[in-house]
Amino acid sequence: MDFLNLFLPTCLYIVVIILVIVLIVLGIKAIETLDRVNKIAGDVEKKLSSLNGFFSIIDLFTDKVSMVSDAIITAVSNTISKLFIRKRKENDENGKEA
Repeated sequence: MDFLNLFLPTCLYIVVIILVIVLIVLGIKAIETLDRVNKIAGDVEKKLSSLNGFFSIIDLFTDKVSMVSDAIITAVSNTISKLFIRKRKENDENGKEA
């Protein structure tokens, strides 16, 4: 019994010391990994900020194309609706139902 009272606490202390050492090593590795990730994220952010002008030009171009296509579609639909309205008026004047 005296042997167990001496052996078990010693084993537990050794296991705790090993666990603390492993956790310290893992913590250091995690810090190094986070530093590399932060460096990569900074590089990506710098490269994206250099492309902001290009993306704003593309955005402006698509807005202008959208405005032009909206104007064309509006003009075509107005022309078509005027043609149908004229046909109905002509049919009504001749006495036929629209």
